[in-house]
Amino acid sequence: MFELRKAKDRGVANLGWLNSRHTFSFGHYHDPRQQGFSDLLVINDDRVQPDKGFGTHPHADMEIFSYVLEGALEHKDSMGTGSIINPGDVQMMSAGTGIRHSEFNPSKTDLVRFLQIWIVPNQKQVAPRYQQVHIDEALKRGRLCLIISPDGKEGSLSVYQDVKVFAGLFNESESYELEIGLNRYAYAHVARGGLDINGIRLDEGDGVRIREERLLRFAEGKNAEVLVFNLRPNELPS
Repeated sequence: MFELRKAKDRGVANLGWLNSRHTFSFGHYHDPRQQGFSDLLVINDDRVQPDKGFGTHPHADMEIFSYVLEGALEHKDSMGTGSIINPGDVQMMSAGTGIRHSEFNPSKTDLVRFLQIWIVPNQKQVAPRYQQVHIDEALKRGRLCLIISPDGKEGSLSVYQDVKVFAGLFNESESYELEIGLNRYAYAHVARGGLDINGIRLDEGDGVRIREERLLRFAEGKNAEVLVFNLRPNELPS
């Protein structure tokens, strides 16, 4: 069963320096029908103007990862971590007992666009940690590459939750099948371009809640970049 979430129906935040689209309720945008899905709580498509960004602010007991689509994002945190996140990089921050961080566009001329995604953890008050990995385009081309998992297998980043996240690039004749498994949910978000999932068309910014499906087939891509979440069968974050 597929439940589409069209890009045009997302929440909007336009602060001048930040233009964001919220798949689920976030900040001043609240929709009681869009409170996340299973342990997936936030998908924000953020565009940050040059030399602007999110000032230092706190988080606790949340798994937060960033997926950069264009430009570069500078991360600094209270653990002393400092890094630049570029397209192809995946950054994961486990806030645990508490962490303060900032995310900034270091460019004087170029926009940065990235997905900010929150996952509800299955363990609280863990020691904060930071992870970052670069995923070569070849590993995502015409297939789904595991980028986040509970056990960090296949070079993926570790997350404190029973969730797996995949990233893929699809164009023209490229196709791929992903086994979701029995009694699992999935969520797919098209970051760029468009493609078919089990014959259903999704375009840039569209998402879909998926229930009662064991196999997903990705095809008919048009410069598509997609993230897929394999989730516990819960209706709302717990």
